[in-house]
Amino acid sequence: MKPLQWTSKSLRNIANLLNNKGHKVSHKLVGEILKKSGYSLQGNRKTDEGNTHDDRDAQFEFINKLATNFLTLKLPVISVDFKKKEVLGNLKNNGTDWIPKGEPTEVKVYDFIDKDLGESHSLGVYDIANNEGWVNV
Repeated sequence: MKPLQWTSKSLRNIANLLNNKGHKVSHKLVGEILKKSGYSLQGNRKTDEGNTHDDRDAQFEFINKLATNFLTLKLPVISVDFKKKEVLGNLKNNGTDWIPKGEPTEVKVYDFIDKDLGESHSLGVYDIANNEGWVNV
């Protein structure tokens, strides 16, 4: 057993797995079979409200006011953001999976992370005043 295991449900990966098991199929045939079986690429849908945080708006208002003041004073403002976030648990992840058409995976509306499950992510840094940035993967 591997401690970390990542999967990708791309047509090519599915075709490769099937070929490794002795089934001669191309990625195009896998796509045709999935479509004929009622599957389509879909992102998940935010429907599960979960709990909201009381200070959610206040923190963004504070940060925006502080950033505006710094920019006015010609001081540096650096925005740090998760450019690619893979959250663990019943939360929204970017991308699509092959699932039955019209049946997107329902996930929580708010992406506050369950501390017990964690996340994996890449980090983006953006210098607002100089319009420059980079991503650390």
